[in-house]
Amino acid sequence: MKDLLTGPSGLGTSAARLGRPEAVQPPPEPGYAERPWGDGTAPPLYVPVPEREDALLAAAVDERLVAWAEECGFEEPERFLGGMFGRLAVLTHVDTDDVDQLLIAAKLNAAWWAADDLYADDTEMGAIPAELPPRLALAMAAMDPVAPAAEFTVDLEERIASDPVLVGLRSGIAHLTSRSTATVVQRVCYSTFAMFVSWGAYAAWRHTGNYPPAWQYLATRQHDTFYTSMTLIDAVGGYELPAPLYYDPRVRRLLTDAGTASVMVNDLVSVEKDAADEKPVCNMVLQIAADRECSIAEATARTVELHNQLVRDFEAGHKALLAVPSVELHRFLKGTKAWMGGGFEWHTTHPRYR
Repeated sequence: MKDLLTGPSGLGTSAARLGRPEAVQPPPEPGYAERPWGDGTAPPLYVPVPEREDALLAAAVDERLVAWAEECGFEEPERFLGGMFGRLAVLTHVDTDDVDQLLIAAKLNAAWWAADDLYADDTEMGAIPAELPPRLALAMAAMDPVAPAAEFTVDLEERIASDPVLVGLRSGIAHLTSRSTATVVQRVCYSTFAMFVSWGAYAAWRHTGNYPPAWQYLATRQHDTFYTSMTLIDAVGGYELPAPLYYDPRVRRLLTDAGTASVMVNDLVSVEKDAADEKPVCNMVLQIAADRECSIAEATARTVELHNQLVRDFEAGHKALLAVPSVELHRFLKGTKAWMGGGFEWHTTHPRYR
């Protein structure tokens, strides 16, 4: 694996080394900045500067997304406009303006959010913690087809067809499949399934009322981050980061840093909403406040500090890999940086979190 990041060595490889691309120079601005958020009283968040805002392109994606939601059977599909998933795709995937490519991200993010709200998080929308694990098991079958099993498959297909969330997850994966490779599809499926395991832990904590300490919540949360959304970066961009590079520990560490930092933004802007639920949702700020018996303001400041360190770790790690001769790797990491900046912009301006 090390050879993939350092290139060939040994007898007969000098020509290969001579033909290597020059080391990639540090990416130009926009770079990183400390940005205020919320009501401005909390410490600023250190984030990449957003690289694109295009309301017309976002509207074009949303128009197609609403039609898709109706096809999936969601009630009031126009509510997906309020989700602003078209804008999320445009802000976070800046290397394409192809609506069909952006719909890869818009459809799957919309389906993941629908599953999160309707199955996991929002009791007012029908989320029942005790019913979450079997629902997620069916979601896996909808995304990654199981082997045909005669009449048992008929029953499964009828159940999937009756649930818009399951239809949406299957349809989103089908759209990805039509525009990417089997390797990327499985990467996306299995990062989603890891996310589902974390959702099961949250459900158990909410059902029993035995909420975890912050360290345990964070360990669980790190498999339920925007890493899952970031698995789509190359697919949306129309290329593929080879699996040996994608799964190299140094690359995976950077993606984990980026995904966790981005989900800390989500926790920070969701504190009030999460605390107000009939069965409060786990949240890094709330868990720190409970652990340390400190104020929400103090817990917020610690979460901001954690976020900023994760972003700085990503920034340093990104620079360390700039000498690797892989166009796909540099494009993917640049896309990851853009995702963080766009994700911050989306979260801090979305009515859901204000």
